[in-house]
Amino acid sequence: MTTRVPGPTVAEARFPALGTTAVLLVTEPSALPAAEAVLRAELDAVDRTCSRFRHDSELSRVNLGPRTTTTVSERFAEALAAALRAADLTDGAVDPTVGRAVAGLGYDRTFVSLRPDDTRPLPPPRPAPGWRRIVFDPRTRRLRLPPHTHLDLGATAKALAADRAARGAAAAAGCGVLVSLGGDLSVAGPAPEGGWRVALADDHARPAPVHGPAVAVTGGALATSGIRVRTWRRAGRTLHHIVDPATGEPATPVWRTVTVAAATCVDANTASTAAIVLGDRAVDWLRGGALPARLVGVDGRVVRVGGWPPDSDAPSPASHPAPPPAEPVVPIAPAEPATPPSSATTPYSRRPAPGGAR
Repeated sequence: MTTRVPGPTVAEARFPALGTTAVLLVTEPSALPAAEAVLRAELDAVDRTCSRFRHDSELSRVNLGPRTTTTVSERFAEALAAALRAADLTDGAVDPTVGRAVAGLGYDRTFVSLRPDDTRPLPPPRPAPGWRRIVFDPRTRRLRLPPHTHLDLGATAKALAADRAARGAAAAAGCGVLVSLGGDLSVAGPAPEGGWRVALADDHARPAPVHGPAVAVTGGALATSGIRVRTWRRAGRTLHHIVDPATGEPATPVWRTVTVAAATCVDANTASTAAIVLGDRAVDWLRGGALPARLVGVDGRVVRVGGWPPDSDAPSPASHPAPPPAEPVVPIAPAEPATPPSSATTPYSRRPAPGGAR
């Protein structure tokens, strides 16, 4: 997704980060430096803590260390708690123990470093060991991984960074803030008049079509998961980065993209990733979660659930939580902290995940 700046009073910063693009918008131009400093500090912290591609990251040390109980940092504990909560809510469709499966498919280095057509044979599929086998006490931050388990926090860590950065930047800048990290989008503080105009697209890095679908966001978060952008070829197969934990293989292509609105980016990205994995079961699952979502099939068909509005390139402002269906605004609750898990207050976290998820 991309963001359409609604007026001349909004200032923007854009720069590469975490293998993608970070976008920061503020409603008070003079506050941009303060907000950007918060965002850059947050990005540095999540990279040092949760990157799979840094040998000196805490995640790498945990994955490559002995299978003994260890004490992790507060930042790592927060990221792991978010990942385990996502696994619980999705009944394992989003599972942080897919690390070895993802690396085995060839995504063992930054995406830009992947070979465009890797001829090496693929190893046998590696189903995820399962998040329930992780022993973790969030109070003491003591962690023990089961044998042959590598964590991958990619489904939640970037979204958590977007939530943290948006809240911190809004507090530091004293104005409305939007943070987008490769399509994981979180807002905090007062929105500009008419809301933040967000255009929906398969690739956040490309200009959105002028008359493409768009929504106005006044609070909370949006996240889009898809299978078209982060793809590569290996052993004659086209692969993508969203792995089904049950099989250790890329999720069966049913949806090209799934966009979800929620109170936090962690919840939105959890749901959008789970929907890609669930495939044909995603629509009923999302309806049970009571979150607005827009799904685009590989054949181009569009399915909307949870009150997602009809496609429009001219979103209107929203000042109430439940606009009429014809009004092109996504109704989402004010942002709440993504952690600790017990504090979440979105409809998604209040309801148990529907059965059948893998």
